[in-house]
Formats: sequence, C-alpha cells, structure tokens
Amino acid sequence: MLSVLNLGLGCLVSFIVIATAGPVAEGSLWAAPIGLLALVGWQLAYAFDCSDGQLARVTGQSSTAGGRLDVLCDVAVQCSLVAALAATAAAQEPETPAWLLAAFAGTWMVNLVTSVMQTGTQAASMVTNTSLPVRAVKLVRDYGAVIAVAGVLLTVAPQWAVWFVGLFTLINGGFLAASIAFAGRASLRSP
Repeated sequence: MLSVLNLGLGCLVSFIVIATAGPVAEGSLWAAPIGLLALVGWQLAYAFDCSDGQLARVTGQSSTAGGRLDVLCDVAVQCSLVAALAATAAAQEPETPAWLLAAFAGTWMVNLVTSVMQTGTQAASMVTNTSLPVRAVKLVRDYGAVIAVAGVLLTVAPQWAVWFVGLFTLINGGFLAASIAFAGRASLRSP
C-alpha cells in the first residue's frame, strides 16, 4: 500500500508541475505554491517509499514480489520527476537543447539503476575521500537531497531549472565515467 501511495502521490505532483510549467514560466501563475507542493509532495512520497520495505520486514510481510513492486514504483515516480524538471527547464528556457534534456534523463536513470544494483560489498563508494566538498558533490546521488533541492528551486527560482539540469547531468555523467573506469580496471585485474 505504501509503495502505491508513493507512486500515486509522486506522479500526481509531477503531473501538476508539468501542467503548470508553462503558466509559471509566463508569469501567469505564481511559482511558490507549485514549488511548495512539489517540495512537500515529493518528500512525502519519498517517505512512503522509505517506509514500505521497513514496514514489510517488521511485520513479516516482505516478499520478492513486494520488493519488485517497490523498485518499479520508484522508477515510475523518478521518471515522472525527471519529466517535471525537464518540462520546467524547457518552459523557463525555450532554447534548452533537447540533447541536454535527454542526457539529464539518461544520467538520472543510470544513477537510479546503479544505486539499485549496489548492494552488499558492491555498495562501497569508489570515491573514499570524505572532505566536505566531495561529500557535497556526492549528494547528487542522494534522492532525498536532490528532490529537496529541486523543490526549493521550483519554489524560489524556477528560471534556474536549466542550470540544475545541466549541473546534475555533468556531475552524474562524471560519476558514470568514473564507474566505467573503475569497473574496467577491476575487470582487467580479475581472473
């Protein structure tokens, strides 16, 4: 039930952001209420997502099918969120290149898939530096932090959405390149 609440709420909020992206960009609709709805709605949906597996384990109702449902709902919500941010960027800055929006969607999905794949010993970070700047950059891989920043951005400065999209894409593209390099190097050392 919590997975489905995550799905419904997350997608509904994203739909509202998409539907209002044009009027917000034109100035005929205030950005703040839409941004606050996105901030609160996406965080609440994420809270449902974080709770579902824990509740299933505590009550002894966890299952492979439930785990699959959870991941599929997460993917659907994140696809809707990517669409909402891309629609906002395109509405705010009509000259936004299509390749940037495509790269944004692609790097977001790579981030999602690699985070789902990393379990057990695979979950170790490639970048072990714990300095504040490195930890700040690594927040781009933290879904809760990203949706918080996205919600605040939509509330106070939706015109910067294209910069958010570009920076996110650049950083996640760097993480993807580093992942490929680390995996390639490790595969050359393995028998």
